[in-house]
Amino acid sequence: MKPLERFKNLILIDKQDIYQIFLYSIIAGLISLSLPLGIQSIINFIQAGKVSTSWIVLVFIVVIGVAFVGILKIMQFRITENLQQKIFVRSSFEFAYRFPKIKFNQLYDQYPPELANRFFDTLTVQKGVSKLLLDSSGAALQIIFGITLLSLYHSFFIFFGILLLVLLYLIFRINFNTGLQTSLKESKYKYKIAHWLQEIARNHLSFKSNTTFSYSLHKNDRLVAEYLKQRESHFHVLLKQFIQLTGFKILLTAGLLIIGGLLVINQKMNIGQFVAAEIIILSIITAVEKLFSGLELFYDVLTSLEKLGAVVDLELEEDAENTTYNIDKDSLTIELQNVTFKYPDAEKETLNKVSLTIQPKQHTLIDGENGSGKTTLIRLLARILEPTTGSIFINNTNYKKFSGSKYRSKIGVVTTQEMPFEGTILENITCNNPAIKMETVFELIDKLKLTEIIKALPKGLETQISSEGKQINASTVQKIVLARCIINQPNLLFLENPLDKIDEQNSKEILDFLCDEKQPWTLVVVSKNNYWKQICKQTIVLNQGTIKTN
Repeated sequence: MKPLERFKNLILIDKQDIYQIFLYSIIAGLISLSLPLGIQSIINFIQAGKVSTSWIVLVFIVVIGVAFVGILKIMQFRITENLQQKIFVRSSFEFAYRFPKIKFNQLYDQYPPELANRFFDTLTVQKGVSKLLLDSSGAALQIIFGITLLSLYHSFFIFFGILLLVLLYLIFRINFNTGLQTSLKESKYKYKIAHWLQEIARNHLSFKSNTTFSYSLHKNDRLVAEYLKQRESHFHVLLKQFIQLTGFKILLTAGLLIIGGLLVINQKMNIGQFVAAEIIILSIITAVEKLFSGLELFYDVLTSLEKLGAVVDLELEEDAENTTYNIDKDSLTIELQNVTFKYPDAEKETLNKVSLTIQPKQHTLIDGENGSGKTTLIRLLARILEPTTGSIFINNTNYKKFSGSKYRSKIGVVTTQEMPFEGTILENITCNNPAIKMETVFELIDKLKLTEIIKALPKGLETQISSEGKQINASTVQKIVLARCIINQPNLLFLENPLDKIDEQNSKEILDFLCDEKQPWTLVVVSKNNYWKQICKQTIVLNQGTIKTN
């Protein structure tokens, strides 16, 4: 989607509010441009050399007109504030909704937290759209109305006005594409710098040594140098526009003053009309300046919409929400038939024609050497990945016929990337689900050997932890993530190295709890912990993407 199309779609969402803004702008513009006519009449009365009732009435009308224009501006300000709030809310929910549903292959070569930084462009869109609607649209109307009003004084102003409008359009047309492209390139390196600073912050301990510290600064220097280069290119476009604008103002001022002066000399305009025309000329010049200052902002808004599109345009997972197929049974059988999977940039398949069956309540260990496809297989089963070829069946029905959200409501998943989020320990475990009772939480944390750890904290379960649980040890992090995974009693449990950072004794007790026959789940695990081999009924060994047979 092109940037202008994104801007059009943004405007169309709130078109009723924008129609109101334009209506108020038109009314305010008409009133503002009628003021010079009133001033012209007042000057004519003053030339008569006496105070009259008509003079007082005209002064009163002009003052009321100024006040009414101010009221309309206040109303516009209120509407644009509502628009800003709507844009922010929609953007935040758009990101919050999309990130969990974006297809894996769309994020394969991208860093999701860096993509999330695009949200800050919402602020530019907020302020930019508001200013464009208030200032730029008002300025455009003021130019049109001003030229129309001047044409009432003499027909020659009509041709002059058309010439000015053509010149304005040409200035815009000549610079627009170049200005937009340079703005996009500038923004690209702005985000590269932000991402590199994010990487330095994320690996701040690694960059403490002199060698790595120098590398971080040199790379930042290269990125900043490229940013400045692109920024300078964009500035040249803006400078070119400013020079053209200055020439336009000179032409406008000189042309209208000469024309107005000749008309007064030839007695085709009186002095009052000339003064009124000069006021109109000044208002047109001011409007032109506003219009061109808004052009830089227009580039910024279009660029920000394009950056937001980096997230919004990513393909979402297909979900058969309207399907008649429901996962009603608590016991689920999963079957893979000739499943092949290949990563987007890989030369060969990670999994090749894998077929297997996992029975209800069965405990299955996926084993194999590093790079054999263990993680890929478990993520296919968890529906995080989609097979390149082959079929996956749930209770003898192709899994694509089931709603993805309904399937995930039946499963629990712990991947190696799972970490606590910023919030309390209780929030990290329950996600504030009101259906979960505190008795269930206490029982679970006891089974996962978290009770003593939490009791040692001054605020217990209400202890606030940071992103990724930086202030707690790695084994506690794994237990919290595991607790979040199983608190809702899933029917299917998929675990990637869930307890590899926990000591052997605690690990065995937790594994016995997970594999207890009373548990409601079918369990599939990838782990190097040998104890899994003792307690799992089925072991699937992978070798270079295929199931190894004995």
